[in-house]
Amino acid sequence: MVVPLEGAIGPASADFVRRALKRAAQDKAALVVLRIDTPGGLDSSMREIIKDILASPVPVAAFVAPGGARAASAGTFILYAAHFAAMAPGTNLGAASPVSIGMPQTQPGSAKKDKPRKDESADPVDTMTRKVTHDAAAYIRSLAKLRGRNADWGERAVREAVSLPADEALKLKVIDLMASDVPELLRKLEGVSKLQTAGAQVIEMPLDWRTRVLSVITNPSVAYLLLLLGAYALIFEFTNPGLVLPGVVGTISVLLAMYAFHLLPVNYAGLALILLGIAFMVAEAFLPAFGSLGIGGLIAFVLGSIMLIESDVPGFEIPYALIGGVAAASAAFLVFVVGMLVRQRRRPVVSGREQMVGAAGEALEDFESEGWARVHGENWRVRSRWPVRRGARLRVTGMERLVLIVVAENGEGR
Repeated sequence: MVVPLEGAIGPASADFVRRALKRAAQDKAALVVLRIDTPGGLDSSMREIIKDILASPVPVAAFVAPGGARAASAGTFILYAAHFAAMAPGTNLGAASPVSIGMPQTQPGSAKKDKPRKDESADPVDTMTRKVTHDAAAYIRSLAKLRGRNADWGERAVREAVSLPADEALKLKVIDLMASDVPELLRKLEGVSKLQTAGAQVIEMPLDWRTRVLSVITNPSVAYLLLLLGAYALIFEFTNPGLVLPGVVGTISVLLAMYAFHLLPVNYAGLALILLGIAFMVAEAFLPAFGSLGIGGLIAFVLGSIMLIESDVPGFEIPYALIGGVAAASAAFLVFVVGMLVRQRRRPVVSGREQMVGAAGEALEDFESEGWARVHGENWRVRSRWPVRRGARLRVTGMERLVLIVVAENGEGR
């Protein structure tokens, strides 16, 4: 069974590989070929894939292919964890240094040329960098010893971010063999560890709809937009109860966003700042804060958006351009649109029973207590405490069922 692992490694990739390995075990496949072409990805997703490989009853061959592909960063760890490691000509692996998570860091192995600090251990950034790097180095060494591969080079890939082409990786015993395609890989693995793969039927496992949908939802930019769409739709529903559609769209969007954030490395302080910023900007439309709530809300919104995703991995960050554009649109929507809705609600009622009270009319006939009058261009039965002459100007003071209670203006008709 050939399973593609392409693009940035994330929750969707981990879910796809897990289900592929389960299916391979159910179908009693002889081998799973994990065809890799990745720039890296999330550490949590990478470790999920590695745990599934180590627990798989079916042997797994990590194959960096086709020519021009790479197994960088997280891909290198996955290759080290596989039962068999292979690469196609013209491919490379390495550059497995962990990137910063929620804070800036220097490249592992690089030395600062500035003045040395008196106490380097007091810098929490350097301490976190060292902890993450040591952890990753120990992890790849353990995988290398488990599979009998070059542990020293694996540690260099983590600490110094070095890379290797396929032919040099074979010489240094980082990989087990080279093959131009899957059929050649299967021929070369024939007999290794009692494998019978030469001429075996090859089943490609394409990405299914679940993986594609999960890939879209767990894209940080998409999850971010889903959260905002849901928040704005719910605000619109609350300010205009009874529309239903905004409430339905908002609820679904918020739930999808929460599911994505559950799978992504989210900083919940950033999420709280986003929601607080939206609340402040909404409050600005209701309270006379002279812009302080709106400005404070906008600042909280932007800071929360920047802090939201705790990863600098390519493909798993929210672009600053998107944050700026959404912040400007959010300010316009929540200040002007919501403010307009509030002003609209404060206008006098222009329909129904309340609209009739205070309306002006004209008597259509002479009458003592009840008669007919024209109000708002319509003929109404009216009642007055005093006699009214035809043509008299009237004003509505109340309404009983379908009869208007009127008084004559300026004493006419009395």
